[in-house]
Amino acid sequence: MFESLSERLQKVVSNIKSKGVINEDNISDIVREIRLCLLEADVNVKIVREFIDNVKEKALGEEVKKSIKPGDLFVKILKDELVDLLGGDSSPLEVSKTPTITMIVGLQGGGKTTTIGKMGNMVRKKYHKKPMFIACDVYRPAAIDQLKSIGKELNIEVYDEGKGNPVEIAKNGIEYAKSKGYDYILIDTAGRLQIDEKLMDELVDIESSINPHEELLVIDAMMGQDAINVITGFNDKLKLTGCVLTKMDGDTKGGVALSLRHLTNIPIKLIGDSEKLDGIGEFYPERIANRILGMGDLLSIIEKTERELDTDEMMDTAKKMQKGKFDLEDFLKTTKQIKKLGPLENILKLMPNAKKLGLDNVNIDPKLMARTEAIVLSMTKEERRNPDIIKASRKIRIANGCGQKVEDVNRLLKQFDQMKVMMKQMKNMKF
Repeated sequence: MFESLSERLQKVVSNIKSKGVINEDNISDIVREIRLCLLEADVNVKIVREFIDNVKEKALGEEVKKSIKPGDLFVKILKDELVDLLGGDSSPLEVSKTPTITMIVGLQGGGKTTTIGKMGNMVRKKYHKKPMFIACDVYRPAAIDQLKSIGKELNIEVYDEGKGNPVEIAKNGIEYAKSKGYDYILIDTAGRLQIDEKLMDELVDIESSINPHEELLVIDAMMGQDAINVITGFNDKLKLTGCVLTKMDGDTKGGVALSLRHLTNIPIKLIGDSEKLDGIGEFYPERIANRILGMGDLLSIIEKTERELDTDEMMDTAKKMQKGKFDLEDFLKTTKQIKKLGPLENILKLMPNAKKLGLDNVNIDPKLMARTEAIVLSMTKEERRNPDIIKASRKIRIANGCGQKVEDVNRLLKQFDQMKVMMKQMKNMKF
């Protein structure tokens, strides 16, 4: 997401920080580079012009001239303008109503049905909701089956009446959800390859009959600036409360996200960043601006770890580390917890100065972690709790048991010993 834009803007930031003073002469090249970065990221031309004018005006103001480090202040101005462009404050998802009714709309192929699954998974985990899906796309072949398949995978009920009237299905589904105690209802609606009158009339009828608390338009981020026309087309007929940008992990330049709020005044509420059913997150303009400028996103890391990991188990493990009682049994538990976070490369990229530290191009082979786990699982509980007893004959048995070599077992045991030494040194350090 924003990878190309981020890389180029970080070079600009690096250049400006080396300037002892900011004036008309030395800022012109920097501003020109920022303009090119934004245009190549497919940001609307009018927005780029306004953005550049705002940055330049503030950068040449009296406040900057009096600054001790004008380069740092320029970066702050750049970040503030990016945050403003992305929408300023975040627009939280509506989850307070009981039940909350959310209607999902969009063009065919934009990812509506998958987004419903991701949202159901997210509100259940993050907001402790009891979600239910309603299948109102009665036209697309296998649309209902796809939603039911996702519901089965997530263990979330799907209400459907087959090829009936979408308006009646929505109304009946909501009544059913209320009777069963569901408190977050997601309605999947029909899409078309393009906006047409029949589609919009049906969506308007559903909207007027159920009065949803949220109406979210799902947009494929790879559409580029055409997405603005789609959003405007839907918003002219419906009362949209926000957008969901999908496929932000694909080959997208990010221009839609940087143009959308300014041109339509509709907030981005969610972004889909992977095909997996946990690949969705709420949209925070400041965090995105930090990522673009290479400042990291520690809050997102913290939120993800709190959501995915068993904090009590991790605290117990941390205490054992401090006491020097960490064994391979604990190592196995920790490995299983870390796997819940998904690819570690994605976490490392969110660290501050990731590019400077070389963390943006780290490739961690998932098979390596799997092999390590297999070796530990081949050990007896006694061996995991007391690795010192693992001698030659035991190493051969462990290696044969997991299909690895004795050298692999030796390597793991050596790394574990080094880890214990490091923990002991950290324990004795005074801060």
